[in-house]
Amino acid sequence: MKRNTWQKEAVRSALGDAGGFVSAQALHAALRESGSTIALATVYRALTGLTDEGEADSLQQEGEVLYRACTPGSHHHHLICRRCGTTVEIEAQPVEEWARRTAAEHGFTRAEHVVDIFGVCARCSDLADRASRP
Repeated sequence: MKRNTWQKEAVRSALGDAGGFVSAQALHAALRESGSTIALATVYRALTGLTDEGEADSLQQEGEVLYRACTPGSHHHHLICRRCGTTVEIEAQPVEEWARRTAAEHGFTRAEHVVDIFGVCARCSDLADRASRP
């Protein structure tokens, strides 16, 4: 069983409040602004632990690792807005079937995959459309 500390609880809570993908540095800054004395290295350790335990997702974007609270114990994929970072968890059964079939065709077992779809959400698209009108 993994140890639960006040620092890990603080990071878990702040990550849930973030509402989307966030960097460890941004999460650390938010914690510090709220009065926490937590160190950046501790934030990184807590995020790694939460990711390992399935309570957070991580992805790499433009060379930086970003984290997001997620539904523990469920395999899922994401739609992620490139502009505002809004993230939606999605089911993708055809992707699951394709991954299993492709792995088996090549003699692989216990295959895992990550699928994240990046685009521009409806709100950001609408804002961009309004900004481009005369």
